[in-house]
Amino acid sequence: MDKEKLKLTSSEIGTLWGEYVNGTMTDVVNRYMFSIIEDESIKAIFEDAIITFEKQKKQLVTFFENEGFPIPIGFTESDQNIGAERLFTDIFCLNYLHVMTLHGLLGHTTSLGVSVREDLRYFYDSCDNDAKKMYHRTIELLLEKGNFQRDPLFYPAKNPEFISSQDFIDGFFGKGRRLAATEIITISFNLKKSIMAKTLSIGFSQVAQSKEVRKFLEDSEKTADSQIQSFSKIMHSDNLPAPKSWETEVTTSTDSPFSDKLMMYHIGFLYQAAQAYHGLGLASAMRTDLVTAYESIILKNLMVTKKWFDIMVQNKWLEQPPLAPNRKEIAKENE
Repeated sequence: MDKEKLKLTSSEIGTLWGEYVNGTMTDVVNRYMFSIIEDESIKAIFEDAIITFEKQKKQLVTFFENEGFPIPIGFTESDQNIGAERLFTDIFCLNYLHVMTLHGLLGHTTSLGVSVREDLRYFYDSCDNDAKKMYHRTIELLLEKGNFQRDPLFYPAKNPEFISSQDFIDGFFGKGRRLAATEIITISFNLKKSIMAKTLSIGFSQVAQSKEVRKFLEDSEKTADSQIQSFSKIMHSDNLPAPKSWETEVTTSTDSPFSDKLMMYHIGFLYQAAQAYHGLGLASAMRTDLVTAYESIILKNLMVTKKWFDIMVQNKWLEQPPLAPNRKEIAKENE
């Protein structure tokens, strides 16, 4: 069997579609940030990110064309307002690129995991390698500038231990044990993602043109803040530091650099991605208060996502992914 002539599966087409739409969204934001950044070392990384996606975008288009699927609309120059005033500081832009690189790493790995055809596997492997290089570069530059937020430090115990009491799972009434390192992984990860969502919501709400969009973004900011407070309270109860916020990295500009469509999609993307991370946190939680916190946050995020969906559909901003064939409709056509 010729591995290059294999038809792409539904999952493979789905990953290509997601990579294109999400990639073009991030590319528009990166291009705006590149235009306002003053620090040459940060600007250089953004320039490389733009060049890298341009290369990936061409390959994505080739895959769609060769399979006869329409190229998604995604996001274009029409979603960026050229010449808009600065909305974010240079350091926030660098943090943004770091966080979105993390999303890209996870996305490329997932896409690779469902790909069978050789050319697609090698494409995602290449994308993953590009993202890993960018991940290292953003961390190194953040460390160099003293702006990388490391997770809390632990001190080594003398010997390994086994769980010996039901109190291990009890996080209420003061009887619970301290946080486990395995639980802090997801708490810290989710905190950083919520801080990003809150900061973008604040910035976007300042510049949104539609009152409905502005109201949604203001509500999104409050939702993200409540999640930050919930996770931070858990960390502080064990005398562990929580990551600092980035609100002060948003300027007072009211000049929108992006379309309302892009800003809404971006916030929706963050909340949908967060559901996967919260689910991972729930699965790894071994304390009842953590389980309760994650369940509450997941439920709230579902409510936010429903409101987001309604606004996106109402404004015809939500592009439809490829669908399975409707066999009943096809049968009716032959009647």
